[in-house]
Amino acid sequence: MSKNLFPTLSLLCFLFSVGMVSQVFAQPSLERISAIERSDGKGFVVRHHLTEMVDSFKVVHSSPDFLQVSLYSQGLDTADYRAPEPTDVFREISINPFSGGLGIDIFMGAGHYFNTRAYPDQNQKDILLALERASYSEIEANTDNVNPVVWENFDSDDYSFTEEEDNRFLNLRDNNNFNVIVLDAGHGGHDPGSMNRSLGLIEKDIALAVTKKVGEYIEQNMPGVEVVYTRKGDEFITLEERGLKAARSNADLFVSIHANSVSTSNASGSEVFFLGLERSESALEIMKQENSVVALENGGEVPKLSEEELLIYELAHAGNIAVSERIAVMVENQFRTRAQRRSRGVKQARFVVLWHASTPAVLVELGFLSNPNEARYLTDDYGQSVLASAIFRAIRDFKLEYDKSLRNGSEEQASND
Repeated sequence: MSKNLFPTLSLLCFLFSVGMVSQVFAQPSLERISAIERSDGKGFVVRHHLTEMVDSFKVVHSSPDFLQVSLYSQGLDTADYRAPEPTDVFREISINPFSGGLGIDIFMGAGHYFNTRAYPDQNQKDILLALERASYSEIEANTDNVNPVVWENFDSDDYSFTEEEDNRFLNLRDNNNFNVIVLDAGHGGHDPGSMNRSLGLIEKDIALAVTKKVGEYIEQNMPGVEVVYTRKGDEFITLEERGLKAARSNADLFVSIHANSVSTSNASGSEVFFLGLERSESALEIMKQENSVVALENGGEVPKLSEEELLIYELAHAGNIAVSERIAVMVENQFRTRAQRRSRGVKQARFVVLWHASTPAVLVELGFLSNPNEARYLTDDYGQSVLASAIFRAIRDFKLEYDKSLRNGSEEQASND
């Protein structure tokens, strides 16, 4: 090896290590603060746009028209911060750096009173503030005896920024169970879904066959768990009705099963989705494809959930999204390790059917009908059994994990009584 190569390699290693360190220790910056009115008219969503997630945060609501947000992160940068313009609702928003973080004062306009709660964004690095309209008397009672933070005298070391622990597995439903699972075979009736015309294969048939097998495995191996099907035959069910069936059944999990197709014949592998903002072009295309059934329902355009609607859903169903992500990861792991299928990963997309479910929900793409080899596997009874078993195992393992968390929670509660 040339001696001249050693300095070059050393320099490259140094630059690589510096890059890695800078990524690990990247300091967050607050770029701006935005407020979007909720589509239900009940309040606003305030987003703190951050380049990295802060260490922790807290909200102090000390008077009906004044609230404060503390973002705790050493070296939180505000050099590029763009202050929002004042409005009738948000009279003034100001920032106040302190040792160890940043304080934000929000002065509300006259006659605007809100209950307040803060959440970390499940999809990005931002902190979200949910504001829900309330009466003056209600907010006055809630803020009574709450002292405002004086940033000049603020000592972050003496102040608790730790939010209450979000136990993502407990209390999925008021009756503390995980006993109702809705299985949704994608498409049906006059909506065939994806197709492989040369092999005469249709997505709706494959989805139904695998869905029934998943249900059989659950019924045979998970006593006490009720399985509800959105369809058991070749019938057309709207996306909204599929999701509403989960809500009406008081479901603890909604699983929608599909097969994929693209213009090329070499795409392969399974994908598992939960509700969120798609991060890739392929996820966006699948979202459009699966949501296109709405156009069959009413002859309209393919729907696309807005970012605002997703924000509102996240705020109202943060636990559902956390559980959905956990189950999606477990399904993907089963596909990859037990079923020995190529995994395209866990992704997020704005699926209308998951939106309507209002419960922990995942959408599974079993594979590609456009790939002849994979298409044959998807129609083979053995292949369908392997895929159905993988989905079943993930559901079973999650229930075991969930039941364990319930037992641990009961023991902790009993020890505190």
